[in-house]
Amino acid sequence: MRPSIAPNKVVNGYFNPSPWLPPFEIRVETFKEAMQDVYDFFFDVNSALLLRGLPRLDDMLRPAAMSGIISDMLTARIAAHSQTLTENKYFNGHPDLIVKGVYANDAVKAGTEGMEIKTTRKSGGQVDMHGARRQTLCVFVYDVDQTTEPATKRRPMTFTEVYLGEVELADFRKNERGELGTRTATLDAAGIKKLRAKWLYLAPRQP
Repeated sequence: MRPSIAPNKVVNGYFNPSPWLPPFEIRVETFKEAMQDVYDFFFDVNSALLLRGLPRLDDMLRPAAMSGIISDMLTARIAAHSQTLTENKYFNGHPDLIVKGVYANDAVKAGTEGMEIKTTRKSGGQVDMHGARRQTLCVFVYDVDQTTEPATKRRPMTFTEVYLGEVELADFRKNERGELGTRTATLDAAGIKKLRAKWLYLAPRQP
């Protein structure tokens, strides 16, 4: 018998029935479709790896690399399913997604018309950013099972929380830079409370 892993599905009932949405005509369905695309990708890749006797992608990647891949995938898939948003074509430009046609060649180093995408394993959605700024921020929290044995029985990567809201400069605190680190900014207690109040998706977190 061939080893197999379980697919994952986005649960409609975990979405906020009355969510706040930014004023550029994005739908809840767009987030659902993008999240499901990520689930399908991990299922396809992990199924192929398992057949070759290799560990799941979830187990091979370092947390930072995993978050980077998921962020990039969500950005691309939200753009694919959205009628109004496209990927920012400026390398490392901000935000990740911008409103189509607002900026020349759909590229901007630092714009305001769009949405920044962040991912984290930290429950509650707290993430470090390169700088404080006014922005529409969307944070996806995901859970990875790396303890269940055998590994073929591990739960698939699962989105547990999604927060979507507007934040201001005053919502951030600056983090001191270490000798080898880069200075970052993080939402302060009031700022993260403000973002969490505008939750888009909340799922029970597995023990």
